[in-house]
Amino acid sequence: MLTFRTSRNIWPEADNRLVQQQAIYYLPGRGGRLRAGLGSALLERGYDVHGRETVGEFQRLGFGDQLATVTDDLKSDFWHSDGLVLANSFGAYLFLHAQSLTSPFPGRVLLLSPILGGSSYPGGGPTFLPPYPERLMALSRSGELALPLRCEIHVGEKDWQCEADRVAEFGSLTRVPVSIVPNAGHQLPKQYVSKVLDDWLQGTSSHARLID
Repeated sequence: MLTFRTSRNIWPEADNRLVQQQAIYYLPGRGGRLRAGLGSALLERGYDVHGRETVGEFQRLGFGDQLATVTDDLKSDFWHSDGLVLANSFGAYLFLHAQSLTSPFPGRVLLLSPILGGSSYPGGGPTFLPPYPERLMALSRSGELALPLRCEIHVGEKDWQCEADRVAEFGSLTRVPVSIVPNAGHQLPKQYVSKVLDDWLQGTSSHARLID
């Protein structure tokens, strides 16, 4: 597991529990790096960023080994009620598939533009077909996919890689709140993401999943 530490020291006298709360497990999209994009935003906010870059050695692993690696990472250092997971695009696909093989993650999860299966650009453009493209929707429709109680999803209305209608159905089936961003594509507007990220990090997100 890779780790990049912030240069900011927000709580110099913090106990171990507070130090844990400054750490986030981040899974970027395909070809993503931990210090770029959302990872950079987390570092700027004073958080230590742990996770897997979807390049190099990790990318060369088989899909099953990738899922096992993510699960091992989470259970080693983040499997507690204060654990934080941020996953974007294909990183969310990895996280969701890893969740399908174990018990629900006990911490808080933010999924941005999550890939849920195969997709094609309208009009005969590029096609994206990840491993096991039908599995997540099939598990959610059969009621076999148990996700974290504190999880939320944000997706663009015009995102062809993770179609808003499919994501909305997935959210309804798994009882995970979904926000659809008007006129946005796969890359959500920076200002929108910044606000969502700040609210989520502060634990003030407006989304609350019902617990029976």
